[in-house]
Amino acid sequence: MLTPELIQQRLNDHQPLAFDRKVERRAAVAMILRQGESGTEVLLIQRAEHHLDPWSGDLGFPGGRIEDEDPSARAAAERETCEEIGLHLKERHYLGRNDDLSGIRLSVNISCFVYYLDEPVEFALNRDEVSKCFWVPLKTLMQPERSDYLHFSRPGTDRQHPVIHLQEWTAKPLWGITYRLIDNFLGLFDLSFVNSERI
Repeated sequence: MLTPELIQQRLNDHQPLAFDRKVERRAAVAMILRQGESGTEVLLIQRAEHHLDPWSGDLGFPGGRIEDEDPSARAAAERETCEEIGLHLKERHYLGRNDDLSGIRLSVNISCFVYYLDEPVEFALNRDEVSKCFWVPLKTLMQPERSDYLHFSRPGTDRQHPVIHLQEWTAKPLWGITYRLIDNFLGLFDLSFVNSERI
């Protein structure tokens, strides 16, 4: 069972990979967990549809661009979470930092910070940015029958990516940077998207 104490210990023991190279965009996201009926759950958002947004309609974590006035990447993740879903993350919710990731197709670095909610919350979605949010058990994400590979065609590229199907919640698959962030997190516990034995 992934208790907040165990998660915090693993994150504290882990030296997170942090990128310092120049990119066009730096962003930060909040990976938010809670205890649900089926074990540890993670909060996913579905981004609003915008033709200029490279992540239009995709599943992800709340977060966004790190602005010059943000005192840190973590502060940016918490500000963006409040702006997007109306959730004020506190110091007591914070567990640690996951590895940074860089975009495969876009010049972007993503910093990921992990939080754990131990009380019920209500969300106030900014509909210009987020169309919905929902909790998914980590066990569900790791069911082998949900894993697949899909082709994604974007301007100038056509790639095959691993995905997780979440048809009970949305027609959109989990893929890309958020898939990779969760995969990195699971790896801290010797877990993967097709191995849920210890959850």
